[in-house]
Amino acid sequence: MGKLKLDLHDIYNNGRAIEEALQSTIEEAETKNIREVEIIPGKGTGQLKKHVLRFLERPDIKQKYHRLKKDPKNSGHIFVYFKKSR
Repeated sequence: MGKLKLDLHDIYNNGRAIEEALQSTIEEAETKNIREVEIIPGKGTGQLKKHVLRFLERPDIKQKYHRLKKDPKNSGHIFVYFKKSR
């Protein structure tokens, strides 16, 4: 399967909603065997991006994906890549 996109602009100031959106997107990617998730925290002050990266670095989350990449051309995008399930 293809790609998921999560845009966090609408919930940028709601920590609980951000955590829930990230968690459900990661779970959906796993369940549906999605290879790539694009997370859009936006540019802003960088606090939301730091929040997203802290979430993705949690050991329980980090074990679920293969790698992540911060878009060098657009600092407001983070890409999370999953291994293909057998």
